[in-house]
Amino acid sequence: MPRLSTIELAKEDMKFSSGHFAIFSSTVRENLHGHNYTVCASFTTTIEDEGMSFDYRFYKHKVRKICDSLNEITLIPGKCKYLKIEEDGLYTNIIFNEEKIIFLNRDIKILPVFNITVEELSNWILTNILLDAEELASNRIEEINVKVYSGPGQSGSASWRK
Repeated sequence: MPRLSTIELAKEDMKFSSGHFAIFSSTVRENLHGHNYTVCASFTTTIEDEGMSFDYRFYKHKVRKICDSLNEITLIPGKCKYLKIEEDGLYTNIIFNEEKIIFLNRDIKILPVFNITVEELSNWILTNILLDAEELASNRIEEINVKVYSGPGQSGSASWRK
């Protein structure tokens, strides 16, 4: 019977600071604000004869790279049915309920999500980790859990199981 172990990665530099606004309905949204998000990713696999599950440096690098891509930028939900997104040269106009919010293109990142919430961010990060199917297979990963915190005591998570 295989012995399973879960490696949890929650390093100090697995974080990002981003602006956002959550959208609650066709007429209600939060004001633009920001969070200092932190990310924790856990990987369940078998313990090998050497007493080690796998070399998890790949995943530390992967999570750090994802966090870096979200740092110091305003996140926009590209799949939100209540937003209209119009590119206009150096600017992007975000239209919500008759409001036009104008951003410099370099100040935003449009994510393929329905809202910018900890639930959606954890699922988006998990999806990006799962893109490396070869790495998952070579490390015999059975389960992954990604948790995104928007502050102490407030998080959302997403899980994948083989």
